[in-house]
Amino acid sequence: MKVDVLLGLQWGDEGKGKVVDVLTPKYDVVARFQGGPNAGHTLEFKGEKYVLRSIPSGIFQGGKINVIGNGVVLDPVLFKEEAEALAASGHDITKQLYISKKAHLILPTHRILDAAYEAAKGAGKIGTTGKGIGPTYTDKISRNGVRVGDLLRDFDSIYSAAKARHEAILKSLNYDYDITELEAKWFDALNYLKQFKLIDSEHFINNLLKDGKNVLAEGAQGTMLDVDFGSYPFVTSSNTICAGCCTGLGVAPRNIGEVYGIFKAYCTRVGSGPFPTELFDEVGDKIGQLGHEFGAVTGRKRRCGWIDLVALKYAVTINGVSQLIMMKSDVLDTFETIKACVAYKINGEEVTEFPYSIDGEVEPVYVELPGWQTDMTKMLSEDEFPEEFNAYLTFLEEELGVPIKIVSVGPDREQTIVRYTEE
Repeated sequence: MKVDVLLGLQWGDEGKGKVVDVLTPKYDVVARFQGGPNAGHTLEFKGEKYVLRSIPSGIFQGGKINVIGNGVVLDPVLFKEEAEALAASGHDITKQLYISKKAHLILPTHRILDAAYEAAKGAGKIGTTGKGIGPTYTDKISRNGVRVGDLLRDFDSIYSAAKARHEAILKSLNYDYDITELEAKWFDALNYLKQFKLIDSEHFINNLLKDGKNVLAEGAQGTMLDVDFGSYPFVTSSNTICAGCCTGLGVAPRNIGEVYGIFKAYCTRVGSGPFPTELFDEVGDKIGQLGHEFGAVTGRKRRCGWIDLVALKYAVTINGVSQLIMMKSDVLDTFETIKACVAYKINGEEVTEFPYSIDGEVEPVYVELPGWQTDMTKMLSEDEFPEEFNAYLTFLEEELGVPIKIVSVGPDREQTIVRYTEE
């Protein structure tokens, strides 16, 4: 058996949670392989809305195994809040959820460091969520991290050494803080965390594959936020691309199967950083309003723009995408004209390959396509798609070289249309 991978192809917020929930019935296992609680996956069904930050989106399909992999950084306080909220809504996850011992813990001082580093950057700040993700990954790479498995060892001394190191850094930054309340909640949450199954996830996942189980790996954020291949330095702290699944779960490259790439029919971005197709006019505002473009975790307003095919083709290539999934098609239902960026103009020269940097003056080169101006939210099959929408899909498939297998026409689980179905 192979691990199928589902990930975002833009700057995050593509709607991965809903798609994982839709795909889960055909899988035995859903596993998160990177990122932290800054990634909010929103799911809606039966009139209820749920936001998952660390827990895999397969948790709502009863009986499925869900794994938080070693590539994830975990905040015990936010994890406890999330798990208790799910329990209150009737979803007891203690029997379904497994947590890697090699996942790194976000300490209270990591959150303080996050705020201190952003304050020190001033106008050049990255626009982090302040959840401590960056400092936690920094400690991981510098070999100073604290891991979930350390709970089973001499944890007090391991934690004290990490805290002392962080306090010395904060002192050098002249940053005032009070950690007392946060630390008390953190230790209480650690006790809650211990009731879950703490596992050697690399053995666990590979043994499941040997037993013939179907595994879906769920990515967080999006390709353009990858620490290596994204719009550096305005990126997240982990590898959000398909290769991150191998290191974040302990899966060999030859055991990767289908790669599902998710994108919106337009483009959004949260926080700072370059965004070539960003719209600063009423069109951008309209997309944001119709798409309810506000962060699931932070509530921050997302920047909106037309679809960027230069970045999207790049994402398809480095991820080895085999099937595309287009979200929020319905947001563009009322537009008379749809634009798509097919090249960048940099220093007077048109380029179609994603460049080393998009920090400077990048002018998007657009093609215009007719809008479908039809309410698609009640449609149940591709047979109902208007001609103009089919033309948009065909255009995208020709540009990207990969079939668009699934189209979402609304936020609910039921508003998901599978294309190319066999007779």
